[in-house]
Amino acid sequence: MFDPVEKLKEFIRHPSVSTDSKFGEGMRGAQKFVADLLGSLGFKVEVVKTEVHPIILASRGGDPSWPHVVIYGHYDVQPAEPLALWKTPPFEPTVIGNRIYGRGAADNKGPLMANITAVGQLLEQDPKLPLRITFLIEGEEEMGSPSFPAFLASYADRLRSADLVYLCDTALPSEKQVVITCGLRGLALFDLHVTGARVDLHSGLHGGVLRNPIQALAEICASLHTPDGRVNVPGFYDGVLDVEPWERAELAKLEGDGKAYMDFLGIDAFYTPPGFSPFEAVRFQPTLEFNGIGGGYQGEGTKTVIPSKAFAKISCRLVPNQEPRRIKAIVQDAIRSRAPKGVKIEFVDQHQGDPYVVVPPGRPNTPKDQSPVLARAFRAAEAAVTQVWGRPPLFLREGGSVPIIPDIKRTTGLDSVMLGLFLPEDNLHAPNEGFNLDVMKRGVETTKRILKRITIS
Repeated sequence: MFDPVEKLKEFIRHPSVSTDSKFGEGMRGAQKFVADLLGSLGFKVEVVKTEVHPIILASRGGDPSWPHVVIYGHYDVQPAEPLALWKTPPFEPTVIGNRIYGRGAADNKGPLMANITAVGQLLEQDPKLPLRITFLIEGEEEMGSPSFPAFLASYADRLRSADLVYLCDTALPSEKQVVITCGLRGLALFDLHVTGARVDLHSGLHGGVLRNPIQALAEICASLHTPDGRVNVPGFYDGVLDVEPWERAELAKLEGDGKAYMDFLGIDAFYTPPGFSPFEAVRFQPTLEFNGIGGGYQGEGTKTVIPSKAFAKISCRLVPNQEPRRIKAIVQDAIRSRAPKGVKIEFVDQHQGDPYVVVPPGRPNTPKDQSPVLARAFRAAEAAVTQVWGRPPLFLREGGSVPIIPDIKRTTGLDSVMLGLFLPEDNLHAPNEGFNLDVMKRGVETTKRILKRITIS
């Protein structure tokens, strides 16, 4: 059996940045690395070509009466910039103490390697394990999975034969407390472009006679929230799924320290919607955020111009019962209605994803027709986490998004069991991304126990 840490180092060395065409070789290297590793474990590997980056399907068949689990992950990573802020080279993995540093170490190469290792060790111990397994590993998660809908349309029937999806692409609040994620926020993203004059203008010769696009953009952006932090768009909160009492009670067990969270963020005050603590807001409430803004001169010193153009990048995180296309439409309608005279508004559509929620067994709102194998997997996860980590998991929604999970649910009917393995200090999407190797080791053992218990009806 291979050494998972050494394999993870090899995996990280492939600079698999999906969104940047300069990293084509790194993408191909990471895809081949995963395909070859799964093939070495006896899986039948199919590399499915897409319009952008291939999807890996690796299958272990067996008796059709056996439970069937789809294990999801992705081999692509975020860009490493800003490179100057890295303390170690982003694509040269470095182990310091119990942590390994490198782009993709936590998102998602480390957790994916934990799952591959768990399956390899489990099958080495019990080659006749009565469990069908399909690995579904994509290369576009960090760019919105544009090829995934077409893939699902072609492979839905094959995936419908499974009982559930299992993945480790969600978060842990701390090393001591495991969370089984039961909900993900959706996404609706677009760019807003504001244009004034046909060219940049001398601010002395022309200032005071026309609307500055930066000023217009600032006024529009400022109008999209109320002073108390709610999104100021008519209909934005219509139909938002209520928080169940058991969800609030589960979150209360987390014993969140508001001051510690504030210190971690480096802020001196929270800005949350009325009636929600910061820990509730990031899990249960939708948002509208400005992810980038620009216009005019950005260089050293000054340049006294009235810019012709300004832009903002806007994203909405959505909760269950919010439909991305509708939210995007009403936000853009609000922007159009608030745009001042003298400027032109344009939108550039970006990717989107639906929100997702799954209810564990034994809750007041558990679906009556819940799959018995899914219920068994949730119970197996609770037992395995309790045994390996020394305390039971919490079942909570998460603020992040994994757009393909609701896509799979909508197309195949499959729900997901999501075991968190990365920590707040792992710096996902930021410089000095790392992964806790103790968490990885416990993640391997936890996944082994979950998969084994699924086979026991």
